[in-house]
Amino acid sequence: MRIGKLARSRRAVTAAAAAALVGLTGAACSPAADGDTASDRFTGQQVSWRGCDDERLDKAGAQCADITVPLDYAAPQGETMTVAISRIPATDPAQRRGIMLSNSGGPGGPGLDFMIDISGAMTPDVRARYDLIGMDPRGVGRSTPVNCDWPRGFGLQSAGPDAASYAETVATQADLAARCAATEGDRLRHITTRNTARDMDLIRTLLGAERTSYFGTSYGTYLGAVYLQMFPERADRFVLDSAVDPARYGAVQMLQDMGPANEAATDAWADWTAARDGEYHLGATREAVRATVSDLVRRAGERPIRFGEFDLTEHEVPLLLFTTLDDPRNYATAAGQIRLLADAAAGRAVELDPELTKSLDFLLRAEPQDNSAQMAIMCGDVAVNRDPDWYWRNIEAARATQPLYADFANNITPCAFWPEPAEPATVVNNAVPALIVQSTGDTRTTYANAQGMRRALTGSRLVTLENVAIHHIFGRYPNACVYDAVNAYFRDGTLPESDYSCRDDS
Repeated sequence: MRIGKLARSRRAVTAAAAAALVGLTGAACSPAADGDTASDRFTGQQVSWRGCDDERLDKAGAQCADITVPLDYAAPQGETMTVAISRIPATDPAQRRGIMLSNSGGPGGPGLDFMIDISGAMTPDVRARYDLIGMDPRGVGRSTPVNCDWPRGFGLQSAGPDAASYAETVATQADLAARCAATEGDRLRHITTRNTARDMDLIRTLLGAERTSYFGTSYGTYLGAVYLQMFPERADRFVLDSAVDPARYGAVQMLQDMGPANEAATDAWADWTAARDGEYHLGATREAVRATVSDLVRRAGERPIRFGEFDLTEHEVPLLLFTTLDDPRNYATAAGQIRLLADAAAGRAVELDPELTKSLDFLLRAEPQDNSAQMAIMCGDVAVNRDPDWYWRNIEAARATQPLYADFANNITPCAFWPEPAEPATVVNNAVPALIVQSTGDTRTTYANAQGMRRALTGSRLVTLENVAIHHIFGRYPNACVYDAVNAYFRDGTLPESDYSCRDDS
């Protein structure tokens, strides 16, 4: 799951991993179930390419188009939606192999420009072979959007240190779910991973491709695995970067897995910050730095901390650090933000940089828009426990080993108040070939999750980046060993003979 650092775009700010729903969950060689494929009403449409009206995409030579898809594949004569896609053509038509679909994570992350970043990590002979297809999944971005009119941008928060603050969280999450039910109605139940996989297969058909290759990161790895389960015979070369365990996807287990990983990353950050106490003045030891952060959470619970133009409570302060821990290159940013927060808590005026202000505008005010699509997908995919007391017991049990993130990783979400999913969750278990790449210290989709994906995809191989706490490697964190593995697979289609590890070379 991707909950990117606050100082990045909304695509990276959202959280990531996923499960699925719709029709059969058969083995790799099973035929598609009724409703898994689109009717002639949709497969006969013409793809009308045009300029993207976006400076970055247009500069990259991309074209854009809108694809009409059924809201419910089991009712193809009913309501429709639009899915926005982009295309950056293969650089050498003579070497062109086909198309490469993609997903940037989230769930709920827009992806029209995602492959611009990924293409920068590709070798020329790989770029020559593929039309790179970006996509805003159903409910997201330029596609027919989910818009729940939330007062805040994000459906996840920290529960707070006591029962009173947890009660506030329960009320907030119930309100977010109620707003979605009021504004979106029954349409919510069709904003799912399985339907996005069906959309992908319709796009493949419309682009005239017998099979599709794919690059997905974070939640996008789950979407890719669901596609492999539903449409195994239509898959070409799939790379899954920073993987979700399909068996743990959803708004409970996947989030719980983040707790220990982020505590470990906080320890590493606290060590780094303590070594620079002369600059940041947050404490000269790991314990002292952690105590500073914990004290800020406590003080925000007693009285919101005025942080620039924002009021931060105990529900938001942990996220200020959490959102930077998906990349060790962000340590200075994290220390600087906590230093500013400590100054603000002491009553000193602070000035926030424009990127941090923009990110807090999204988090606290849903500006320019909320990311309710993330919860629509997660809650529509997998049912969760609906008892608020159950979550509180989990929070309390985790506090001893997760002093900072137990409140977040075990918290109740809007899914506890969501309608039941329209379909059962997908069981991923097949032997379709795929390449998985993963860092051991990933704080969003943990290394154990990648091992779970490896077990679910028995024909896959796992390439491990050792001793780095990075989420999303290819196209984000240069590493010759990992990059070579990905490019070789996309170029030649040959998986490594066995799993292997890479060392950090940054």
